[in-house]
Amino acid sequence: MTEDTSRESTVETDGGTATQARQSHRDMDYLSQEVNLLRPSTPFMRDHLRIIWTGFVAWALIVFGPVTLTAVAPGAMTTQLPLIDFPLHYFLVAIGAPGGALLLAFWYARKRDQLDRKYGIEHDTAEKTTGGDPVAADGGAAE
Repeated sequence: MTEDTSRESTVETDGGTATQARQSHRDMDYLSQEVNLLRPSTPFMRDHLRIIWTGFVAWALIVFGPVTLTAVAPGAMTTQLPLIDFPLHYFLVAIGAPGGALLLAFWYARKRDQLDRKYGIEHDTAEKTTGGDPVAADGGAAE
């Protein structure tokens, strides 16, 4: 038996952690990597999780912040806003939470695009053809 020495890295699992030799992200097989939210196995996963956790914390503050502040400081949160004549807590829950979620969606898309550029990940939206037959984005045949 001969060993395959052409492979630059091997993936070994030892009960939950993946160890891997240094290599560029282009050569990395991300599908075979173990996903661990507390200890990401690749730099891309680590950066992506940082974006996700930041967005999650911002979302929690946007959604639960006004409700919590209304319970903690009801006097300040139940005052009428002079321009629209609604209580502050109503405005923040009815307008602020959905608006904040929309802003978070745009923020996440922008950060993810920056991350993709950083790691050289390209998303081809044009239809690829090989030999005249259209190919789907996932490599299968287009319908």
